[in-house]
Parts: sequence; structure tokens; C-alpha cells
Amino acid sequence: MIAIINYDAGNLASVSNALDRLDEKYIVSNKPEELEASDAVIFPGVGHALPAMQSLKKQGLDHFLKETDKPVLGICLGMQLLFESSEEGDTEGLGIIPGKLKKFDETRDKVPHMGWNTFTETTDCPLLNGISTRQYFYYVHSFYAPVNEYSLASCHYINNFCAVVGKDNVMGVQFHPEKSGTPGSLLLQNFLEFVHDRVAKVK
Repeated sequence: MIAIINYDAGNLASVSNALDRLDEKYIVSNKPEELEASDAVIFPGVGHALPAMQSLKKQGLDHFLKETDKPVLGICLGMQLLFESSEEGDTEGLGIIPGKLKKFDETRDKVPHMGWNTFTETTDCPLLNGISTRQYFYYVHSFYAPVNEYSLASCHYINNFCAVVGKDNVMGVQFHPEKSGTPGSLLLQNFLEFVHDRVAKVK
């Protein structure tokens, strides 16, 4: 069972619809005990970093995300909040992944970065099985994570930035796989297969 975190900042409907299309069972919850009983967690997010982080803290979900050893997939703002901090509202993040989110330079191009884009570079990892620099994913964001040692794939818009990131049990994508057609569906399926394989090994 997959759990989708509900913290008043998640893109719940589109993520739920994506899992429906993949015929995957899931729950939507803001209760740490229900999240802990799941096999893995999807951490979606849209909107502003500061109120999103405040909502996580209010519900005790920040502690859950920091402490769980279950696979976690952060999406868009959910990925950004995995980092230490963001220039958006001078927000302190979860600190699971090192780094600070920066704002794109509006003097160089339109902000937010909105629309379809490809990866400039990818690494070999389960989340990206069958995915290359030729496929397009859908982005909507004004802040970006600079490429670092935990980058699994990078993208370019004004700057090179982290499109996919991973550290231990935690993964994140800056784009919206649930709105990215066939490539996005493949990435979500890769995550689910990773989770199913992990559960099978535990059993």
C-alpha cells in the first residue's frame, strides 16, 4: 500500500489519478501512524515553501519524514522541502538532503520555469529505468536546487539544476510525473516496482 501525504499543500487529485491509472492501491493521510503502516510514501507539493513547511510541522509530519526508513518520493515542492533550506520565504526545510534552493534569475529569462523540458544528464538508478535525455517532463517552479552529489538527473533552464535527487531511502523529482504523460507514468511505475521489490525482499 502506498501512502500519499496530505498536508494542505499537495497536488493530491492528480497524484491519486496517476496511481489509479497504474492500478496501484493507496491511501491519502496526514496521520504518521498510517503513513508508517504503508510500504512507501509519496510526498507531493504545490505552492509556497514556508506555509507548506509550517503545515508539516503542525501535523508532526516533519518528524515522520526525517525518521522513516520507508521509500519516499517527493514531487515538486515535496522534493524542494527535502533540502536544508530555500530562498522562498527564507524557509528551513527538512534537511534530509544537503543544499539550499535558489530562485531563478528573472533578468535572464521568464520565471517560473513552466513547461516541458528534458534532462541534460542522468545516472543509472532504478527510478530512471528506461528514461533518457530524450524524454520530456512537465515543470512549474521558480526555485531550483543546484546540482550536487545527490543529483540523479539534471535539467537546464537559466541554470543547471537538480531534476531528480536521491539519498538513502529518499528520492525527489522537481517536475510533475503525474502530469508528464507516458514518461511520467514510467517513472512512477519504476518507483512502485522499486517499492514492491523491497517489500518482497523483506518478506
